[in-house]
Amino acid sequence: MDVLWSPWRYDYITGGGVTKPAGCVFCQILINSASDEENFILHRAEFNFVILNIYPYTTGHLMVLPYAHLSGPATADKQTTDEMMDLVKTAQSALTDIYSPDGINLGMNLGKAAGAGVADHYHMHILPRWIGDVNFMTAIGQTRTLPETLPETYKKLKDKF
Repeated sequence: MDVLWSPWRYDYITGGGVTKPAGCVFCQILINSASDEENFILHRAEFNFVILNIYPYTTGHLMVLPYAHLSGPATADKQTTDEMMDLVKTAQSALTDIYSPDGINLGMNLGKAAGAGVADHYHMHILPRWIGDVNFMTAIGQTRTLPETLPETYKKLKDKF
């Protein structure tokens, strides 16, 4: 029998036995004294930043977030939303260059009812996709396999921003 081990997903599902910090996880990352590399922040622009999702659905799962703690793009100024889309374009190019995916998913979940894990700080997900990446492991075994670690992904993508 093959055994797949993905402790980062297990920690996400179970809470990892750790009490969640008060406040917004994204705002906490921004004020965290750790380096951008330790926080997987790939790029800091004027109004937004690009970060790896630490609980990725696929290798290369990125997010673009505004610095401002806002629940949706309708409350953001035009500079912030314009820059966000420019960063999404850069992310798409970076993922295409590094991973040669068959497609890219872009998406936002605004509000808990829409599936937002962090409903108070909106963000855009950018995920490379491959034909067959949602196979029996995901559909039946409810397990995803990721072929590389977050530090490896970070090193591959950092110079693209």
